[in-house]
Amino acid sequence: MRAIENCRTAQLGGHKHTCDRCGAARITYNSCRNRHCPKCQTLDRQRWVQARLSDLLSVAYFHIVFTLPHQLNVLAQTHPRVIYNLLFAAASDTLLTFARDPKHLGGTPGVTAVLHTWGRNLSQHVHLHCIVTGGALAADGLRFIRSRRKFLFPVRALSVVFRAKYLELLEQALHAGQLGTVQLETDPAASPTGSSLLTDLRHRDWIVYCKPPLAGPKQVLDYLGRYTHRVAISNDRLVGFHQGLVRFRWKDHADAGKLKVMTLAAEEFIRRFLLHVLPDRFMRIRHFGLLANRARSKKLALCRQLLHQPAAPGTSAPESTQTLMLRLTGLDITLCPVCRTGRLYLTAIIAPLDSSNCQPNITDTS
Repeated sequence: MRAIENCRTAQLGGHKHTCDRCGAARITYNSCRNRHCPKCQTLDRQRWVQARLSDLLSVAYFHIVFTLPHQLNVLAQTHPRVIYNLLFAAASDTLLTFARDPKHLGGTPGVTAVLHTWGRNLSQHVHLHCIVTGGALAADGLRFIRSRRKFLFPVRALSVVFRAKYLELLEQALHAGQLGTVQLETDPAASPTGSSLLTDLRHRDWIVYCKPPLAGPKQVLDYLGRYTHRVAISNDRLVGFHQGLVRFRWKDHADAGKLKVMTLAAEEFIRRFLLHVLPDRFMRIRHFGLLANRARSKKLALCRQLLHQPAAPGTSAPESTQTLMLRLTGLDITLCPVCRTGRLYLTAIIAPLDSSNCQPNITDTS
């Protein structure tokens, strides 16, 4: 929260740029670069998506979502690292198991999985978005097996297998003491070992959703960009703040997807946002199958050869912030906003604010 509060303020220091034509000065403050900050993720997301371009194959892609029952929300709050890791493990194992079954594909697919922990109203809703190749590399490496045009795996069967795999892993974690002493039921007679929770979860339907196949590299990258570098809410959904109340837009899927405005007390808004802060160094984007880091380059090159697809473009140097902003927005951030003809150049570095005297420390670079 401190990082987000101080983002792009004098507290973090910044830079002073001066126009070489009219002499106008502009001060820009540094970003916090915290991965939960809604102001710091846009450029990182674009760079990540651009880097993933070389991973795309000339096949359809499917979007599959694995959702945890809300009965696990308490454990997700107290032991998020364990609960989220089990979600990645169970979902990826389910997809790879189905793909390797000769009745379906009979090979290894490529999977990119992205963790989301929120619903549109910022409530806790833990789910995993998976982008899956519409086909798989055969075990002998001699052919690439394409999926059917609009069908990958039976969703109902995915749900049953996913539930079984997750609960097996959860039970192992309980017995290994990774979840401490679990007490989730209001009934004092409930078992402290968590067995009552497991029994309840075994009798519930678990939700797995498969969206229609994605067509073409651009649509795949657009989907990836939506789900990779975003936490809980983006700034453009905020409507206003007045008298301690925060108003923001949200889409109510229970009401035909209507766009509504929700009003929350500031404390409740912050509480909901903090539900989605990830454990330190937790990887919320992971790759499996063909895209697993260990053999990604080799296996993707083989798939391209089997699909008669051109080799992936060579790795280029990352775009500068100036070039990236110009490409995305058409805005040249080096152009003077006053005279519109001169160029801004760095004339001073502003050190982070000295909390003892609240005065910025400016180093002249001219």
